[in-house]
Amino acid sequence: SSNEHLQPILDLMGITSENLNQAICYFKIEARGLSYTRAVQKHTAEKGLEALIKATYSAMFDYIVQTINSSITVKKKTGAKTGEGGAKKRSSKGADGGNAFVGVLDIFGFESFKKNSFEQLCINYCNEALQQ
Repeated sequence: SSNEHLQPILDLMGITSENLNQAICYFKIEARGLSYTRAVQKHTAEKGLEALIKATYSAMFDYIVQTINSSITVKKKTGAKTGEGGAKKRSSKGADGGNAFVGVLDIFGFESFKKNSFEQLCINYCNEALQQ
């Protein structure tokens, strides 16, 4: 069946549908200078596709979080501010400065739906990563 979302994903990954099909559905054995290509079983191909999807979402999620966190990084100040009477002011970010960051937590736990949204997949990935 045709999937309208497949071609944009293939374009982003820089591969063709034939390349994806070859990588997911076939394996190559080389022995004694000869090369054999065999089809994998359906459940093996499905597991391979699931692994690719999980790795892709993981990389996208890590990239998004890293990009957000780098954009909200608080630079440490070299000199301490002083208030009235020369007393040092305390910063709300801690005595030694530091970085702001985004943390994500799904308080409802892992959920599995017939059709997951991108947001739900991100939450599910976060929850699994937190539990490891």
